[in-house]
Amino acid sequence: MKMTVLSLTSAAFLVGASAFAASAQAQTFGYPEGYVAGDAMFWSLDPDRGSSRDDVGLRLRGGAQFNDYFALEGHLGTGGSDGGAELDYLIGAYAKGIAPIAPTARLYGLVGLTEVDFDLDRESGFSYGVGGEVDVANNLSISADYMRYLDKSAYDFDAASVGLRYRF
Repeated sequence: MKMTVLSLTSAAFLVGASAFAASAQAQTFGYPEGYVAGDAMFWSLDPDRGSSRDDVGLRLRGGAQFNDYFALEGHLGTGGSDGGAELDYLIGAYAKGIAPIAPTARLYGLVGLTEVDFDLDRESGFSYGVGGEVDVANNLSISADYMRYLDKSAYDFDAASVGLRYRF
């Protein structure tokens, strides 16, 4: 499963890099459109028994948007510890459905696979989330989302993130 998640994430980043090269040559901002983003990630590890653990980490995102309604995206996150639970990394690949609600605002949903490595445990599984973004400049937007990265029998791992996305 680890190789699958790594392969999907690598593919998403390669697609984004290809889109960047194509847009740089054409000097237009049509599709496919690559993007990168950086976020503050407020994560929560909630075990079925015991108290939850919460902290703040960093997340990088990258991907390619193929039209107004669909993109592929990869996440790479790390940082934060609480009560013996330290987030070493999370890595994932997602399909992103986009719903434009105005010329400069969009809502989106994400589904895919994530691997999360805490110093206590490493797990992978199905992930999903929702979010939105608003353009603040031609190629820059503010985004926020909520992800359920893991939903296991012993615990849930969620994160709310806020950051900036740059389209190229």
